[in-house]
Order: sequence, then C-alpha cells, then structure tokens
Amino acid sequence: MKHSWQSLMNLLGGKAFRIERVRIADSDIAVEGDFTPPPLACLSVDDQMFAAAFLASHGSIKKMELLFGISYPTVKNRLNHIVSRLDVPKVEVGPYVGCGFTKEILEKLDRGELSFDEAMEELK
Repeated sequence: MKHSWQSLMNLLGGKAFRIERVRIADSDIAVEGDFTPPPLACLSVDDQMFAAAFLASHGSIKKMELLFGISYPTVKNRLNHIVSRLDVPKVEVGPYVGCGFTKEILEKLDRGELSFDEAMEELK
C-alpha cells in the first residue's frame, strides 16, 4: 500500500519519529534497522515546501514574497522558524569573509598596521 509523505507527516502530527524499514522502489530489497531521518524530513510539509521554494528561488526573498504573497518580514520569520527547527549551529560571519590569509591582511589594514599599498602587495 502506497502512502504519500504528506499523509505520513499528517499522521505524525509533528511528533519525532524513527525509521525502522526502508524498501528500494521497484525492488524486493529492504533494509531494517534504526535510522534517524534527515533534519529536513522532520519539518512539517508546509515548512519543507517553503524551504524547497526558497532553494528553487536561489535564496531570493523578493521572489518568495511574490510566490507566497507575503511580506519581507514574514519570509524572514518563516525562514528563522525553519532554521530553528533544524537545530543548525548559528554561524557568526565577521566583516571579512574569505580565506584566513585574506581576512588577516584586511584586518591589519583596518587596524592601520598596513598601508593600502602594502596590503595590495601582500594580496598578490
């Protein structure tokens, strides 16, 4: 008997779940064990669809506003909600993103330890 993923998620009602058996489609091969579902699979169907749409829109909040007919703050709030459900570590990004060497040079330039010309020379 086939069931949709959405039916399963509705049945679970947001409760945590484990996977004990997986069958390869169009095959008699099945694997039994105790498997933890991937984090995205634990989201509600609505949140999964929203995350998929965000990825399909290449992270464009403007496209998400148009697609769902919602405001910028609402898109941000939904994304923040989804991220909080994924238990993903928060990454703090400083003012200089890139390889450590480049960051070091830019920080020295920012502190006045290098002149612009010296920094450009080191970046070569």
